[in-house]
Amino acid sequence: QVQLVESGGGLVQAGDSLRLSCVYSERAFRSYVMGWFRQAPGKEREFVAAFSAIGYSYYADSSKDRFEISRDFSKNAIYLQMNNLKPEDTAVYRCAARTGRSGTDYPKEERDFDIWGQGTQVTVSS
Repeated sequence: QVQLVESGGGLVQAGDSLRLSCVYSERAFRSYVMGWFRQAPGKEREFVAAFSAIGYSYYADSSKDRFEISRDFSKNAIYLQMNNLKPEDTAVYRCAARTGRSGTDYPKEERDFDIWGQGTQVTVSS
């Protein structure tokens, strides 16, 4: 069964850093668009960062200054390094993948992704 499993969330203070991990179950994911979304309480899910199918990283404007996406093929994983966290970063962070080839090379819409992890909670206290 195709799976994405996130880890690394937790309760931190403003200014702290966290690194989220997403492990995928099949090597085929290496050629998919893979990225991170987040959903804060009472808000819609929003795009954070992703790798395109050919490995270029891209970010939402709100995350490009403090967050960094990376990957490790040997571990079948992608990561999200989050620095200088703020209370407004509090959300459930979910890993997602787009297995199809149609559409933009740099998708940012929730509907463009078809495989999702369960999510990991990040809470930032002030």
